[in-house]
Amino acid sequence: MKSLLYLALTALGTAAAIIPAACTEAAASEEMRYSYPNIFDISYTPDTLHRCTGWFTDAGAWFGFTAPEKEAWTNGFCGPFSLDMNRRQWLAKTAVAVIPQNGKTAAQTDSVCYYPGELRIISGFQDGEVTQRLNFINANSALLTIDNTAGKELSYTGIDWAPEISLSLQGNTVVASHPTGETVALTFSPDVEISVADHNYHAEAPKHDKDYVVISMFDSPEALSSGLATVEGIISDPSAALADNRKRWEGYLTKTLRDDMPDDYDRIAVKAITTLVSNHRSARGGLLHDGIIPSHAVGYFVGLWAWDSWRFCAGAATFDPELAKNNVRAMFDYQQPDGMIIDCIYTDPAENNARNSKPPLVCWCVDKIWEATGDKAFLAEMYPQLLSYYKWWFEKRDHDHNGICEYGATDGTLEAAAWESGMDNAIRFDDTKMLQNGSEDAWSMDQESVDLNAYIANECKYLKKFAEILGEKFDAPDHTSELAAYFYDPERKFFFDRTLDGKFVGDPGCEAYTMLWTGLATPQQVEEMMPVLRDEKKFSTYIPFPTIAADNPKYNPRGYWRGPIWLDQTYFAINGLRNYGYNELADEYTRQVFDRLDGLKEGAPIHENYGTHTGERLKAPHFSWSASHLIMLYNEYGK
Repeated sequence: MKSLLYLALTALGTAAAIIPAACTEAAASEEMRYSYPNIFDISYTPDTLHRCTGWFTDAGAWFGFTAPEKEAWTNGFCGPFSLDMNRRQWLAKTAVAVIPQNGKTAAQTDSVCYYPGELRIISGFQDGEVTQRLNFINANSALLTIDNTAGKELSYTGIDWAPEISLSLQGNTVVASHPTGETVALTFSPDVEISVADHNYHAEAPKHDKDYVVISMFDSPEALSSGLATVEGIISDPSAALADNRKRWEGYLTKTLRDDMPDDYDRIAVKAITTLVSNHRSARGGLLHDGIIPSHAVGYFVGLWAWDSWRFCAGAATFDPELAKNNVRAMFDYQQPDGMIIDCIYTDPAENNARNSKPPLVCWCVDKIWEATGDKAFLAEMYPQLLSYYKWWFEKRDHDHNGICEYGATDGTLEAAAWESGMDNAIRFDDTKMLQNGSEDAWSMDQESVDLNAYIANECKYLKKFAEILGEKFDAPDHTSELAAYFYDPERKFFFDRTLDGKFVGDPGCEAYTMLWTGLATPQQVEEMMPVLRDEKKFSTYIPFPTIAADNPKYNPRGYWRGPIWLDQTYFAINGLRNYGYNELADEYTRQVFDRLDGLKEGAPIHENYGTHTGERLKAPHFSWSASHLIMLYNEYGK
């Protein structure tokens, strides 16, 4: 790995013009994360007019914080904010605001910095500085560290608690209870004097060079009661808790970053890691294992989706394989008796969607976990369930029993079948109809999809690999050898879906990339496809490989799956080119992604999709599967 000193110096050299004092000081540290200041801009003070689009959160927590805006300063981190899908609310504008007891001067030196796994505020005074650092210790608690060189005694108070909150004092802990059952606990050192009155608290600390406050959030009074013992352990030995946080983040970065990459590409990889970690949620309610949600910034994305999860786990496997394992387990907790993996699951199982599945990429992600860990026990645990899911496709999604499968649904609706494809409004489904497959819960589209069958063949390859490792027998269909000829149109020299009566469906689109990514296309087919793939009016666009050819009359620059760039599909195309020896071209396209996506090298969040001709950010911010595929593009660049 690059030396820590080199990382620190280069980060300072490239970003010094925009990094506040709080960042430049930390960048001289030996911790690698401090070489990546201002990883995201999450400045937002509650009650300002614009909309918050991201929080600082970590360690599987269901709550987060923002940095205060300079125009609406609070001298403390804003929040906590509940990130639960059903209870998204600010519990306070600022739960812990720092107040110098003898007045403040030089307010213009206030500054904020967001490092991977740490949010920091520094405030300047005539005689020194007060620095606040916020680090998550576990899923329930964040540790606020206050370094005080200003020669002042400090006091602490809350700002604008939610009206429904009731406050009480339990020993050295302020308890802020909400009628939903969510509870904030602020635990101070034993020598801090605390009082509660008038819907707030006031805490006065003796003059220390360093103070600590544990900010915790629990989803019920029972969880508060059992969790306070852990909180007391943190406040009694904060240095140990911070050491664990430091070790965890140092591990994430050292396992991912390469020593031969440009600094700005390293920064992209760190942003991607931070995105995935920020979207980690601990087991809660109907989510029986930890997992990664698509985006913490969008309320309807606070659940676990099947093909999203497989992508997230493939990206996270290298730096947090245990999280990846648990995310796989979380989806298989709801495997149906017939083998089906349902579309999505939530903390409230009544919200789960079992109308459809999602494209099968799970064996691919399990193989990523295997390659990262060599955990044979995990393979043995998952193999029977993986095999059952693989067989389900042939049993419930092969209308004419020819071994070539279709997307479908359990309820017979085209809406759910399009969801099953993951490409909800793709143009190839514009004229699709539904057919029943012999049982009430088995319906198929009237077309066989090239991407689905490429995914299934890829799963078959990995299942055979797992069976050999485990000494198991693979006893399921394998139609891999038929696919290259079946889905390739020699006249248009591209891969397409086919109707059940054999006609090719639609126009050139991203579903064809999967034949290159899985290595199923023949070298001759790929060579014949290259003029279309390299056409700047079709697929070799400003950001390469849109969801349909950019000159298609149905192309819509903001059309979800009818035009914009989705980075998973761009990754499939670029990685597919590598499979056939086009490495220099793959690197060129990777550079276009890294260099042209709006805000990717700056403080903007990673988004769900992007403008094909502009690189503009579209749809949900802080999006996990874009982050995951950026990590994979980073890992493979130049190789």
